Amino acid sequence: MGGAQTFKTALTNLDNFAYLGGFRGSSGGRDTNFDPKTSCGGAFADPAAFNKKVKLLFLGIGSAEGPGTKNFSDALTNAGIHPVYFESPGSAHEWLTWRRRLNDFAPRLFR
Repeated sequence: MGGAQTFKTALTNLDNFAYLGGFRGSSGGRDTNFDPKTSCGGAFADPAAFNKKVKLLFLGIGSAEGPGTKNFSDALTNAGIHPVYFESPGSAHEWLTWRRRLNDFAPRLFR
């Protein structure tokens, strides 16, 4: 629930959050009918405005967790959003995956 809760909270409060990190899935990762105009409360309806407000949209997953987050990342990219996609090789929903993502995510907060 962490990834979904992160995005449900942050995407409806983009005036308060500029760095978003989904460490397992995302609010749109399981949505097979993703539409940037309506999905996730319409947070991605204006890609230019979203990209201006959000400095980092990090989507991470373990390679054994399925294609949902990768598909979501690709859909965002196709819609003009600039996510950072990170896939932990050979891992699932486990400590090693979270550790690898944090190792990639944390330095991005200070660039």
